[in-house]
Amino acid sequence: MTQLHLAVALDGAGWHPAAWREPTARPADLFTPAYWIDLAQEAEHGLLDFVTIEDSLTLQSVRYDGHDERTDQVRGRLDAVLIASRVAPHTRHIGLVPTATTTHTEPFHVSTALATLDYVSLGRGGWRVQVGRPHEAPHFGRRPLPALDLADLSSPHNQAVLHELFGEAADAIEVVRRLWDSWEDDAVIRDVTTGRFVDRDRLHYIDFKGRHFSVKGPSIVPRPPQGQLPVAVLAHSRIPYELAARGADVVSVTPTDRDDARRIVAEVREAERAVGRTGAPLQVWADLVVFLDGEQDRAADRKASLDRKAFDREAGATLTSDAAIVVGTPEELAIQLLDWHAAGIDGFRLRPGVLPHDLRRITSGLVPLLQQAGAFRTRYEASTLRGLLGLPAAPNRYQTARPQTVAA
Repeated sequence: MTQLHLAVALDGAGWHPAAWREPTARPADLFTPAYWIDLAQEAEHGLLDFVTIEDSLTLQSVRYDGHDERTDQVRGRLDAVLIASRVAPHTRHIGLVPTATTTHTEPFHVSTALATLDYVSLGRGGWRVQVGRPHEAPHFGRRPLPALDLADLSSPHNQAVLHELFGEAADAIEVVRRLWDSWEDDAVIRDVTTGRFVDRDRLHYIDFKGRHFSVKGPSIVPRPPQGQLPVAVLAHSRIPYELAARGADVVSVTPTDRDDARRIVAEVREAERAVGRTGAPLQVWADLVVFLDGEQDRAADRKASLDRKAFDREAGATLTSDAAIVVGTPEELAIQLLDWHAAGIDGFRLRPGVLPHDLRRITSGLVPLLQQAGAFRTRYEASTLRGLLGLPAAPNRYQTARPQTVAA
């Protein structure tokens, strides 16, 4: 059996809006380094490939197009890239993949921040690409974003908006990747005899000119330890599938069942062919929101209690998500993951309903079951995130061939 990959998505007190009200939650610690360090160390204890850290450029909201004015749910967050850099020295193996949006941030700043993370983590950094939402625009005052009607994404207007936003994201990924390559690996020579710290011939202008950006380069940060940090994209339809196919290494998708998983994998492969992807194929991961306990009834009761707390204004309302919601035991989840893995899913990004409770159920309950099935690692086998994901070494697009000096 081929082994599957496993990651967790960290967001506030958990993915249920009432998670912070659970007795096991730590709402007083959400804005402290210790909280995020503890979560990352717990994930590392479970030998997970990486953690993602959610982020956005506006306050959390249940609405796509604006603020919801709610005060009964977690609002406010710390910067994901800075969290990852703070956590890095307190972990040794696990990948750290913060979210950074492309819509209102300059790719030059994103590239240097993430390259720095890769140095701080000794080659364990990654990037979860995210497109911005309309209500982020007023924070910057540069341009408005047209509204999207989520109920009819296939309309010509909505398709044009999506092409614009995801086209900009594709350009941003390309610029960031070129900037990571703008220093050759041996550009820093530190030659005391000649007084040269860098070899200027090994620094390169990227000279990117596109519809959304014009960036000369080179970067101010030398090439990251991994060369190219792994890039991940969450995608729900053809346009973001093509974004992932153009510039990402991992695409997270949201199937509802095994057949849907198989269908989505086929769509992703078609998107790869459509954009002419070369090199390693995309790894297709599935996102799942999970509520886990030793007994199925206990997990169901816990989620029902959370639903009552979160939706007390709406009788009978329950949590909804873009991803499938799994409520049950680690044994039941393990069976589902193995089944979807056989259908073509390479890995899973699990969204714990409540932190740290459901994270601990993943690391101490789910992981041992997958190990017993021969489907998950029993030790970390690589020192970089690229290595953990099985990605090949990343060649530098600007590397120039030089004659070898032969000793007499």
